[in-house]
Amino acid sequence: MKTNTDVLIIGGGLAGLASAIHLSGQGMQVTLVEKSGYPRHKVCGEYISNEILPYLIWLGAAVSELHPTAISQFEFTTTNGRSAKARLPLGGFGVSRYALDHFLFEKAIANGCQILQETVTGIAFDQDVFSVSTSHQTLTSKIVLGAYGKRSNIDQVLARDFIHKKSSWLAVKAHYSGDFPDDLVALHNFNGGYCGVSKVEHNRINICYLADYATFKRYKNIEEYQNQVLYQNKNLKTVFENSTLLFEKPITISQISFDPKQPVEQHVLMIGDTAGLIHPLCGNGMAIALHSAKIAAELVLDFQNGRISRDLLEKTYTQRWKTHFGRRMLMGRLLAKILSRKKLAAILISIVASLPGLLPLIIKQTHGKPIVID
Repeated sequence: MKTNTDVLIIGGGLAGLASAIHLSGQGMQVTLVEKSGYPRHKVCGEYISNEILPYLIWLGAAVSELHPTAISQFEFTTTNGRSAKARLPLGGFGVSRYALDHFLFEKAIANGCQILQETVTGIAFDQDVFSVSTSHQTLTSKIVLGAYGKRSNIDQVLARDFIHKKSSWLAVKAHYSGDFPDDLVALHNFNGGYCGVSKVEHNRINICYLADYATFKRYKNIEEYQNQVLYQNKNLKTVFENSTLLFEKPITISQISFDPKQPVEQHVLMIGDTAGLIHPLCGNGMAIALHSAKIAAELVLDFQNGRISRDLLEKTYTQRWKTHFGRRMLMGRLLAKILSRKKLAAILISIVASLPGLLPLIIKQTHGKPIVID
């Protein structure tokens, strides 16, 4: 069967766009299907660890062009007012998904990628070739990368285990103007969730929080929830009261699942949040998405050049995903359980406050080393 493209990528977030740039830059014909247009805001913490900078530079996507904020400090606070501060071991930068996704989209187009704004409705694999149905056509390819994010109808099509379980988490995000340190990423705990605050480009403050739906649904709207629940943390109350909303209204996403996922489903290589979602409190989801794109792209090139079989491609990708990200995901789930319990969170902060060197060690457990480019 003649294929339309060498590689078909479903989803145009960070992982999808990075893999598209990587593969097209190595001469492969790449088609990416994304249901939404660019630029657009997305629910995201918008802090990226510096571990990913070497890869972005190698892709020809120097994010310095976007004027991100340089972030070197971390602060955590509990509802009862306790706090702990530390210098980030590697540091990072703040940049909005609105700017970064559009930036990578333009790089992919310049590389010759075909980007279709359509919705994928079905995936079939037969005789070593994928047939992917969209709202307007059927595309065929030898390789499909799943980069469509946290949750999608495609997960139902592929009958993935986690999609049948209800999740108790939702997230809320908006940009604000106000006074907040450029070099700080702060994580504020509250009853039923936690909130990340940091600067992005153009002196904007990104405030994004994860909330337990059972608590959230007791209130009429977001404003009331924030006033009644988030404001119990005085540090977080100060941030909100000294900031002005820049969006017409905050944007939200529900049914966020942190359950383990399989990196390969029915021969589709999953990358980014599609393969596994780390708790936002770890501040490392964007770096993991980009790193997973690199791992998958390198193996796809080996497959394309006949150096490995499809079976070895899938086994090796699964192994490398678990090697690079399995421990981080596990640590993220453990920290989330601790910090979601008021007494345990207070005990952890008390220990960290008395042992300043402990917090950087905890941070290292959810971050990787700088990516090495061969």
